[in-house]
Amino acid sequence: MAKILLVDDDIELTALLKDILELEGFEVEEANNGIEGLQKIDASIDLILLDVMMPKMNGTEMLRRLREKHTTPVMMLTAKGDEIDRVLGLELGADDYLPKPFSDRELLARMRAVLRRTQTNTDTKASNSECLVYQDLTIYPGRQEVLHHQQPIEMTGTELALLSYFVQHPGKIIAKEELSLEVLGKRLAQFDRAIDMHVSNLRKKLPVRSDGKPLIKTLRGKGYLLVEAQ
Repeated sequence: MAKILLVDDDIELTALLKDILELEGFEVEEANNGIEGLQKIDASIDLILLDVMMPKMNGTEMLRRLREKHTTPVMMLTAKGDEIDRVLGLELGADDYLPKPFSDRELLARMRAVLRRTQTNTDTKASNSECLVYQDLTIYPGRQEVLHHQQPIEMTGTELALLSYFVQHPGKIIAKEELSLEVLGKRLAQFDRAIDMHVSNLRKKLPVRSDGKPLIKTLRGKGYLLVEAQ
């Protein structure tokens, strides 16, 4: 099972979550602030559960520093109704967020959804060699790798999963509801801006079209469209 890094200064909550996750078969590492959390990041960590409000270094600053070097999946744990923290976390590259308080079932479901779309599949050589090609982009979902003219583009697992879905549906208007369900693994809730932020982050990393416009077009009230090659 996956190894989880739980970063939260609430000692009682951390102990409770650790017990729950270990009962579900996860391996859990703990940290009580952002500084300690960064020190415990290595290749063995599959997912980070990251609280926002912490002493010494808060979750937002830890995420900003983390994304300078790592694409490790991150789920932010935010205060209920704290929209600013959620949007900022998504802008900085968080894969998902979960408002406190939350149920055990919802936490586990959201964690597994993030892990499904971000974990590298190393079961077979074939899975690592299979690729999707779109214009000058080559996507290896099994290797979690994207190339443009054979040069790598750093992406989070969620951004890569989103790009893969677009590439498999070129020229099709895809509603936000469909993207949220098929890529993020959750139904789109009212005022949920996760898809908007992930698409925005993805656009910034992709090459533009020959006319200087982005590959992914926004159709107000309808969704998004990956523009087909001319």
